[in-house]
Formats: sequence, C-alpha cells, structure tokens
Amino acid sequence: MSRIPSTQALRALECFARHGTVWAAADELNLTRSAVSHQLRLLERDLGFVLFNRVGTRIELTPRGRAYAGDVRGALSAIAGSAVRNAGHGLSGTLTVSCTPGFAAFWLAPRIGEFRTICPEVELRIVTPRRLDDVSNPEADIFISFGDGAMPGVDVELLQEVEFAPLLSPILANRLGGIKSPADILRADLLHLGDTDDWRRWMQAAGLPRTAATGPVFADMNLVYAATVAGQGVSMGDAFICNSAMASGQLIRVTDIQIKSSSSYFLGIPPQKQALEPACAFRRWISSVLPGAKR
Repeated sequence: MSRIPSTQALRALECFARHGTVWAAADELNLTRSAVSHQLRLLERDLGFVLFNRVGTRIELTPRGRAYAGDVRGALSAIAGSAVRNAGHGLSGTLTVSCTPGFAAFWLAPRIGEFRTICPEVELRIVTPRRLDDVSNPEADIFISFGDGAMPGVDVELLQEVEFAPLLSPILANRLGGIKSPADILRADLLHLGDTDDWRRWMQAAGLPRTAATGPVFADMNLVYAATVAGQGVSMGDAFICNSAMASGQLIRVTDIQIKSSSSYFLGIPPQKQALEPACAFRRWISSVLPGAKR
C-alpha cells in the first residue's frame, strides 16, 4: 500500500477496537452504523490484509487486526498530543491528582509516563479516595471521580462513559470448556463489586434468571479484577479500563451483551486550582488521550 488510509477510517478502526461493536463505535463518532461498517470495509480493502473475522452477524478483529489497531491508536494519540507536549514544556510545580483506585491502577498508572514526558519538572502525586465520588480532599488539585458528576463547588467535565460486560481469564475459559452462550457463564462463580445489581441488570438484558446472580462480593475493584485474572470467576467488567487487559489476552470478553453504567468518569478542578499551570496541563493531556472526553 502506497497511500495513507483516511483518518476517518483509522478512527473507525480505533473506536471499534476499543468498544468491540460497530454500534458503539458509531455512537462515539456520531456516525451511522452503516457508515462505520463502510469505513472498516474500505480500510480492509486498502490495506490488503484481513482485519476482521465474520462470526454470524458480528465481526471481530483478527490478531493482525488487533496489532494494527494498536499501532493506529498510538499514531492518533501522538497526533492529538503534539500540541499538549509543546504547551507543557518547561512547566514546574506540584500536582496532586485524586483518582478512583480502578482508574488509577488500570488506566492512569500504565500511562503516567506520557504525562511525565510532557511535564518532566512537575512533581506528581496520585492519591485514591475511599469513595469513588469523593472530592473532599483539600490537598487535591484535580479529581477523577466515578459517579453522576455531582461535585458541588467544582468545575466538572465528562471524561468517559462506561459500559459493563462479563470478563474472564483464559484460564477459567479453558477450565469451563469455552463459553458458547451467555447461559454458560452461570457455570462459573460470579464476582461482584459492592453488590449484585450490575449482574442482575446484565442477566435481565441477556434473558437469564436474575436469581442466579450469586457469588463473592468484594469491596474494591482491584480485588475483583485480581480474582478475575486468577481465574476465580467471571466479573462484570468495566470495558473501558479493562481494554488493555483484553487487547493483551489477559482477560476475555465473552459476549456482546453489555449494560450501560449509570455512573461515568468525571474530571473536576476546584475553582481555586483552575489557574494552576500543572493542573491545566494535566487536563489538556488527559483530554487528548481519552477518546470519550468532552472537550
């Protein structure tokens, strides 16, 4: 291939790789499903190699397609972050970010080097609150919370909406002999965060008996995912922060049936902190790399 594929087609692929469905990619890109499908077909034709496998009415990325989508994501992030990197050069000072444990562990921590490259002289401190929507820490310059976005006295913007889907480890999948239908999930223990509500909602969407939502309940998301990776059961996973684990094969998404969370990730900056240059630089950086951020 001698020419570069269209940016729209590359964005369609990157969105599809993150969400796993055409309709979710179309929703993020504000396009119709047919338009996204058309872009994906054209991209596959232009590249000259197979990006997708057709499974019934669904499509899924081939190993080569996943690898290419990862390269595309890196390239698009580099383009989006160019202005941010230049704007952050030479900044100094301190920055304290209060962030939910799951977001911090699975999304922010693996990427914090990117921000450090942009603002190497900023002294960064990451803290985690007890409640996912807690914005009361007076030492925090920026809050990343999970909730309904209600942060009295704080300037708030939506970072990422969240959808939940069942996730399990390859170890457990092999032990179960594969998952061929949503009902097969019930052959394993179900892992819960806080309560069983998310699983009950998913079972209703899947047409399964809601009374089957039993299994151990954990108080922390990191415990849920540690148990999931260890093959102890199936969790109702946050498809956003678990995207890297799914892309690497550490976790497997076993069905397209998902539920939209009533909560989302929000970024908030107290009014007295909005003039801090490190806080502004962090806000620009995270908005440039988070695909769902509302700019």
